[in-house]
Amino acid sequence: MNDESPMLDLCLHLSILSMMAVGGGLVMMAPDISHFVVTEKHWVTSAQFASAYAIAQAAPGPNLLFISLVGWLIAGWTGAILTTLAVIIPSTILTLSVISLDTSNYNIRLTAAVRDTFAPISIGFLLATACLFTQLDTASWRTDVITLLTAIIVVRSKLNPVILIAAGAGAGMLHLI
Repeated sequence: MNDESPMLDLCLHLSILSMMAVGGGLVMMAPDISHFVVTEKHWVTSAQFASAYAIAQAAPGPNLLFISLVGWLIAGWTGAILTTLAVIIPSTILTLSVISLDTSNYNIRLTAAVRDTFAPISIGFLLATACLFTQLDTASWRTDVITLLTAIIVVRSKLNPVILIAAGAGAGMLHLI
């Protein structure tokens, strides 16, 4: 890749990641995407990335919207459209292929092993994402405490996470965090 085509570089990176994030798991790839666009390529700041992620999570619709926002930050509407397609097309092709394989070979050990493997991988990616956001430049001990409390509430209760997101947004608007 070269520095003259950041969208090609980003779209190829996202296409590969999307193959590991079938079923909406792209949010769990946020640490890798952040490392790529913030740390490695310096296309956006950590604050811009965190804002894009927060806006996408608070907005209705698919969770992959943060990818569109990151693409938009880098290359405007073209970036938003290309990054969204780079995420959707490969994982859709993979999903359709695996479903076809799984339905025709449901009792084969390999397909059972693949199904059993996704849960622990997903949990690990979620924890990595939480750790990433506690290490941002804008993070403080208060945000670490809020992150920990939020995780405990989500795990131990059936409270809708949207309420916690709204509470976090309210705390931010009041400059409490």
